[in-house]
Amino acid sequence: MVVLGIDPGSRVTGWGIVTRARGRYQHIASGSISGPRSEDLATRLVRIHRGLRQVLEAHTVDEAAIEAIFTHRSSESALRLGHGRGVALLALAQAGLPIAEYGTTHVKKAVTGYGRADKDQLGRVVEMLLGHSVEGPADVTDALAVAITHLAQARPVVVAPRGKRS
Repeated sequence: MVVLGIDPGSRVTGWGIVTRARGRYQHIASGSISGPRSEDLATRLVRIHRGLRQVLEAHTVDEAAIEAIFTHRSSESALRLGHGRGVALLALAQAGLPIAEYGTTHVKKAVTGYGRADKDQLGRVVEMLLGHSVEGPADVTDALAVAITHLAQARPVVVAPRGKRS
């Protein structure tokens, strides 16, 4: 299974594509979508949507996982985050992908074993699991962590070999 993980934001949206083969996670691609701070919200949302559509056109993925909304100290920040998340969900739905949502604490616990891990700890464990360093802002390693969480949660499909028929 190939999973696209997304760490949504209104300013920076991280994305990462991961698969698992022979018990090891394999990094396929990752990056971030962002624009200048001076851009208005509507223009940033268009940029996020277009960027994710380009990722989905360039890569074949089976499922998507996105970070769920969490409570924010600032209602304005939570609202802006919700806008970015909504645009990301739209792009995934338009692509016809099954979408899973994971809370931040769940992702941190699944990847590091500790639900209150900081961004540096999460980034180090993601790099260890992938076997190399990850380029880009923390939003990229966060997105890869979301994809890894989904792969870790996924139940493998076991296909029994067919017996000989007489």
